[in-house]
Amino acid sequence: MLETTKFDVAEYLDSDELRKGYLEAVAADGDEKELLCAIKDVARARGMAKTARDAGITREGLYKALSPDGNPAFSTVFRILKAIGYTLTPTPLTAGQ
Repeated sequence: MLETTKFDVAEYLDSDELRKGYLEAVAADGDEKELLCAIKDVARARGMAKTARDAGITREGLYKALSPDGNPAFSTVFRILKAIGYTLTPTPLTAGQ
């Protein structure tokens, strides 16, 4: 029987360029839950304890905010993004969207 291992995207997000491209792709094509998942992937790639510390929240709070059932406040998402080196930049939608 063939054994497989679970794919973990965080293991491959080892450069700023890859993390940026990943977040941009998910933000463009995904929904809010997928974007929170992508933010969590980048935070895990960077280190959850460091991300939590830089965001000014507890590690447990970070996991809870970015869990599938999490519903973080906008201010929390903003702080997490800042901690992982990103910000939100409103971009106009193209015609027809």
